[in-house]
Amino acid sequence: MDDKNKYSNIVLKDVKKNPIVNVFIKSANDYLGTIGYTEHGVRHVKLVASIAENVLLYLDYPKRLQELAGIAGYMHDIGNVVNRKDHGQSAALVAMRLLKDMGMTPEETALILSAVGNHEEETGDPVNPVAAALILADKSDVHKTRVRNLDISKYDIHDRVNSAVERSFLKVLKGKKVISLQLTIDTQISKVMEYFEIFMSRMLMCRRAAVFLDCAFELIINKRKLL
Repeated sequence: MDDKNKYSNIVLKDVKKNPIVNVFIKSANDYLGTIGYTEHGVRHVKLVASIAENVLLYLDYPKRLQELAGIAGYMHDIGNVVNRKDHGQSAALVAMRLLKDMGMTPEETALILSAVGNHEEETGDPVNPVAAALILADKSDVHKTRVRNLDISKYDIHDRVNSAVERSFLKVLKGKKVISLQLTIDTQISKVMEYFEIFMSRMLMCRRAAVFLDCAFELIINKRKLL
């Protein structure tokens, strides 16, 4: 992306103001709530956008790539408005039309689409820095505020694990070339082993994403390094 004509003036703030984007995010989150999924709404996508942008910031990637990572983070779950299955690919197709209408260049759009389409562990890979940052940001959002089920007696394992996480923080240690996911889990609610039971594939994906960014990945739970 050396050519200046490959850059656009679209920034994350513009995407956040787009009424169609926001309606799709809200509708997608409502749909997931209906079928029993944890929160995937504005709170989640704003947080993922911020973390993805910061990952590239702390690793000294160009400012424009940081911005694109933020945009990818904000739009990554928009495909849930179509269906939960293959929602990453659906999100890429929806985002393509929206970004084109907003005037984003094909080169920048391609980076975002590949990131959004590769953020799920079943089919995704860190194919570029934006994709790697998005993977790390998305998979690090495990927290009790995501639980929507108010009846504890009806919790499934995802509700239980998320409700047990009191703190989740992704830390970039540039000097050590380490990206560290640090969790505080209430083991009275959920055992650490349950976290691995449902999230191991996500942690392995985070490891691949960190390696793509020339870093190691570590998982620390209750101040103990486990990966």
